[in-house]
Amino acid sequence: MKTPQPSQVHWRKSTHSGADEGNCVEVADLNGRVGVRDSKDPDAGHLTLTRQDFADLLAVLGARG
Repeated sequence: MKTPQPSQVHWRKSTHSGADEGNCVEVADLNGRVGVRDSKDPDAGHLTLTRQDFADLLAVLGARG
């Protein structure tokens, strides 16, 4: 399965980013995987995670809350 290029996907900003547009993370569906990038520097690249790895990451970050 070919992963789409970042310009071909719909990136969504986290709802937890707040109104000040500060430390923002964007996510996108990449053919069954999850793309994660910095919204302040979208051309710097992105991480591609499996859905399970993304869920594990959210669980770890949520526990630090």
